Amino acid sequence: MLCIEKPITVEQLRKMAVATFGDLIKAVVDIEKKIMVVDAPMHADEEKYLLELGSKQDNLWGINLYPDMKGDDFIEYDSMINVRPRLNNFTRGIDSKNIRKQIKLIIDRLVTK
Repeated sequence: MLCIEKPITVEQLRKMAVATFGDLIKAVVDIEKKIMVVDAPMHADEEKYLLELGSKQDNLWGINLYPDMKGDDFIEYDSMINVRPRLNNFTRGIDSKNIRKQIKLIIDRLVTK
């Protein structure tokens, strides 16, 4: 697992993806701290890591990154950790447009093309 606080390249993500899932890399984003953890077999592992670093669970959202894709296809907002009825998120996706927008801004800052 790798905590990303400073920019990482798409090529670095691609190498991680090839070593694990082939075409995707799992990530958990902390929308308050504006950081993410990547390169673990499960979002839950990344979530646990961020919680141990002091993140608040309500700020953690699971996504998948597709290094070979561009535009809207680069980020997939899908993870079991996103099912949070108490936050009005009843699906594996991220229902809030505002949270998706925050995540996209963080990813745009942390991943250089």
